[in-house]
Amino acid sequence: MPARHAFPNAERESSSFVELELIFDGGSKGNPGKGYGSYRLTVNGEDLEIQELDFGDNVTNNQAEYGTLIEGLKSAIEYLRENGMSPSSASISVLTDSKLVVEQVNGRWKVKHEGLKPLCAEAKALIGQFGNANLSWHRRANSVKILGH
Repeated sequence: MPARHAFPNAERESSSFVELELIFDGGSKGNPGKGYGSYRLTVNGEDLEIQELDFGDNVTNNQAEYGTLIEGLKSAIEYLRENGMSPSSASISVLTDSKLVVEQVNGRWKVKHEGLKPLCAEAKALIGQFGNANLSWHRRANSVKILGH
């Protein structure tokens, strides 16, 4: 579980609309193998340090992608609540290089793998808590530039 940090310049009024950006990437060394991930959360233009995750052994690349998205969304929700705000008062833009996660969470592709169905459902439930949410694909080079892998 990543360490949680507060943003020093964040608005603390629950009536303020907060803009969040979550950039994430997950993977595995071997497929399945040692699962890992990282994400960066930005609030109103201010970056939080990159959080690195370890999912242990026997994790597929797609499980690590979903796990990283879920942890990033939980972190965003926790941050908002710790600062007296509701996720429904926030807008979140989520960026990833995982086309599979984007298309499945957005409902354009069916989730066929039984092990991914509960992860996709959890990601949808978390992202649905925000007042406005957008999950989009970006080039792998963007993830590498920002997250280092």
